[in-house]
Amino acid sequence: MKKFLVGLFVLVFSAATISGCSGGNNNTETNAGTADSGNTGKKVKLTAIMTKHPLTQEFAKMKWLQEAEERAGVEIEWQEVTADWDQKKGTLLASGDIPDLIVGVNSITDADFSQFPGLFQDMTELIKEYGPNVQAMFDAKPETKVIATQLDGKIYGLPKYQRFWPETTTRQFINQQWLDKLGLQVPTTWDELYDVLKAFKDQDANGNGDPNDEIPMDFAPTGTVAFGAFMPTVLLGSEGITLTDNSGLGYFVEDGQVKNFFTDERYKKLVEFLNKAYSAGLINPEVFTQDYTKFQSVARGNGETAAVGFTWGWEVTDRVGNALAPQYTSMAPLKVTADSNVQNSWSYDYNSLNYGVNAVQMSAASKHKEAAMKFINELYDQEVSMQVLFGSLGTNIGDNGDGSYSILPPADPAMDPGTWKWTSSWADNGAMYIADSLKLTLGTDMQSVGKQTEPLKAALDSIDKDKDVLPSMFIKYSAADNNTMSLNNTSMMSLALSKWSQWITKGGIDSEWDEYVKNIEKTGVSKNIEIIQKYYDDYKKNQ
Repeated sequence: MKKFLVGLFVLVFSAATISGCSGGNNNTETNAGTADSGNTGKKVKLTAIMTKHPLTQEFAKMKWLQEAEERAGVEIEWQEVTADWDQKKGTLLASGDIPDLIVGVNSITDADFSQFPGLFQDMTELIKEYGPNVQAMFDAKPETKVIATQLDGKIYGLPKYQRFWPETTTRQFINQQWLDKLGLQVPTTWDELYDVLKAFKDQDANGNGDPNDEIPMDFAPTGTVAFGAFMPTVLLGSEGITLTDNSGLGYFVEDGQVKNFFTDERYKKLVEFLNKAYSAGLINPEVFTQDYTKFQSVARGNGETAAVGFTWGWEVTDRVGNALAPQYTSMAPLKVTADSNVQNSWSYDYNSLNYGVNAVQMSAASKHKEAAMKFINELYDQEVSMQVLFGSLGTNIGDNGDGSYSILPPADPAMDPGTWKWTSSWADNGAMYIADSLKLTLGTDMQSVGKQTEPLKAALDSIDKDKDVLPSMFIKYSAADNNTMSLNNTSMMSLALSKWSQWITKGGIDSEWDEYVKNIEKTGVSKNIEIIQKYYDDYKKNQ
C-alpha cells in the first residue's frame, strides 16, 4: 500500500514542462471570462499537476475522474508527475507561474506557503460558496480544519481523511519457509537476525541450487530529501525511540522532549549494525541505487522461488506478491540484545495514514477559481472519494445496491490488491474524505493488515501517545520559523543522507562520528529542535 511513504513523492519532469502549466496565464479557456458563470454550457479549461505514484495509470483511463470533471463543468489538462518533484518544485514556485491546481499529499508544504506568499489562493470563502463537501468534512472531523488552517486563519491547502488505516505503515516480514528449511527460529534480537541472514546467504535458502541468488535483507530506497517507510530506521524502536510518521527528518519526541536521532548514539549503533550486515553481503548491494519499482519487483522473485529473506513492507501480498506471500510471516520488533530491558517501540503513523496535509492547492492567479473549487468539491464527495482511494465503481468497487459498497478483487488474479489500487487510481496520494458513516467492505489486503500487525501490537500499545508522539501535522508554525526550519533541514538532510549510505556501505562511522555531530549541529538542528519544542509545548497546553 503505502508506496507513497517511501520518502517519496519524489516526482519528475522538466522545468520547461512545469512552467507550461500556468494557472495565472492560462489562455486555454473555452469561453474565457464567462465559463465560471455556468450559463454557457461550455467546459472551463483548467491546468493541474499531480504527484502520483509510478505505478498509477494515466488519468485519461480513470472513469471516476472524467465523471468528476464532467459534473464540475471543467476539462483539466493534467501534468502527471512521478519522480524528482522535490528537485523541480523550487523552480516552479520561484517562477510564480503555477497551474490552477496542484494535487498530491504534502506536495506543497506549509513551508512553501511561507516562502512564497501570495502564490496560493486562500480558499476560505470559496469553500463557503462552492465547497459543501469540504465543509461537511470540517464539520464531521474538526481536526481536518485544524490541519488546513494556517496561523493567519487562511486555508491554502486542503487535507484528506481516509479512516480505515492502522497505527503503523511498516510491518517486517521474514521467509518462514527458508527458516524451516534451514532449521532456524524467527529471530528476536539483532544478533539473531544477523545469524539468520548469514545462514540465508550461505546455505541456498531458497533451495534452487544457486547459493548466490538470495538477498538476505532488503529495504526501501532512501528518499532524496527525507527517510520514509519500510526502512531499517524502525529498528530504532529496539532502542526505545518512537518514530512518528516515519520521522523522515529525524525528529521524535521522548518523554515530552523533542530530539533528533541523527545526532543520537542509538542511531550510531543502528548504522554500525547495518554496516556489519552489509559488509558480510547480507543486504541487497543495490539497496541505495534501486528505485521503488525495482525494490518491489525483486521481492516478487521468480515463480515460487523467493529472492528476499527479510524485509519491511505494508502488507505481505503487496510486498512479495500473491504467489510468494504464503512463505512469509510477520515479525515482532527485535531487541538489540537478549538481556536488553528497553521497552520495544515502533513507528506510530496513525495520523499520517488516515489524515494528510495539503492534498490540493489552488493558484491565487487562477482566472477560474469558482470552477476550480467546484472540481475540488467533487473530490470530497463520498462516492467520489472512495474511488479516489480504491478505483472506479464497477471495476474496482462494487455497489451492493443497499447503500453499501465492496472493494472488488483485481481483474488480474495474479495481481495483489495493493498494487491493483495504486495502479487504478490516485490512492493515498489523492484529496478525499472517507466519512466514518460510509459502508464499505475492504479488500483482502486491508483485512489482512490487522492480522499482520498483531506481532507489533505490544510495542504499539506501549507507546505513550501523550509524551512520545510528535503531532506534526496538527502544529502550524509562523512564516519566519517555517523558513528557518526549512533551510536548516535542507542542510541537515544533505549531510545526513549522504553519510547514511556511506557509513552502511563503506563504514567509518566510529571514527567520523564526533566530527559529523559537530557538522550536523552547524546546520541548525538545535535551533529547529528549540522551535519545534516551543510549538509542541503550546499545542499540548491548548489540547
